[in-house]
Amino acid sequence: MENYFRVRGVPYTQETMYFPESVKQNIANLGVAQMPTVQLGDGRWMTDTTAMIQWFETQIPEHRIIPDDPAQRFLCLLLEDYADEWLWRPAMHYRWYYPKGAYLLSRHLVDELVRNLPAPKALLRWNLRRRQRGGYTAGDGVGPEAVAGTEAIYGRTLEQLEHIFSQRDFLLGSKPSLADIGFSGPFFRHFAFDPIPLEILRQQAPATLAWVARLWAYAPSKGGEWVEGIPNDIGPILDEIGRAYLPYLNANVDAVAAGKKTFDATIDNVPYRGARYSRYRVWCLAQLRAELEAMAAPARPQVEELLNRHGCLDPLYARSELPLLPDQEAGLPFNGSTKMVGVNE
Repeated sequence: MENYFRVRGVPYTQETMYFPESVKQNIANLGVAQMPTVQLGDGRWMTDTTAMIQWFETQIPEHRIIPDDPAQRFLCLLLEDYADEWLWRPAMHYRWYYPKGAYLLSRHLVDELVRNLPAPKALLRWNLRRRQRGGYTAGDGVGPEAVAGTEAIYGRTLEQLEHIFSQRDFLLGSKPSLADIGFSGPFFRHFAFDPIPLEILRQQAPATLAWVARLWAYAPSKGGEWVEGIPNDIGPILDEIGRAYLPYLNANVDAVAAGKKTFDATIDNVPYRGARYSRYRVWCLAQLRAELEAMAAPARPQVEELLNRHGCLDPLYARSELPLLPDQEAGLPFNGSTKMVGVNE
């Protein structure tokens, strides 16, 4: 959200969330406890970055980051969803799997977020590392047999982005789009911050690291343009979405439909054992379908042809029925129905 506010020129003040006080506050105001949250000047609270950004786009007409072009709009929504929900996996893995990152971040987060708890700091840090690994890495399907495959996701992502950012400043041209904001989530606060992935980023993808800084420094006054249509070099990312992310969403749909809290799935030849279910990601899949189905001709057949070419169309519709809750996430961004991942439920 910080990158979005900066790109749009929206003034904001950043405040630290404290635990457990903020958890209670979020549940009372939003129905769910998750980060980040935003409080508007009129006192209303908001959650869910995707929904918040789309709401702000309707409120501030100048310098929007979601293109009017239907194909580019859908691409941005798809890339944002992919970066937010799939690249989260290698981001959390690198943060908590290796001691160098886990000890650094547990110290930082305990000192900043839970400093008021009456317990020894060393115990709080140990407990945080245990909780995060149990909820978001080893406890979310990334066991020993999935480590190499999870890290390969990051390596391929760097190759894909490095080729793009060696040619232009942002994913769709010389100014940021929603796709850039989506990718900034795992990059700005994880890959370009945590010690292990940052060193890999420095060595293997300097143009991508420069993009992280360029996005942070962008202001509406800098202007810029988007290219026409969908650049060909986005294709490898779409291949990845069709080969890995959408099949994962379908495996998650099956788990939710069967009432399972965890599930096993082999995705792109990587065995994830005991991955946590996510009702929220069922809704994400439904939203992508709804966006495509709302598209008028001639844009829709063109987008469907693009998705089919990169192996995305069939997995997008591989499950005929989606196990959504009644009115699931209908209150976003002001009230959420479900958390992103079923941890501590």
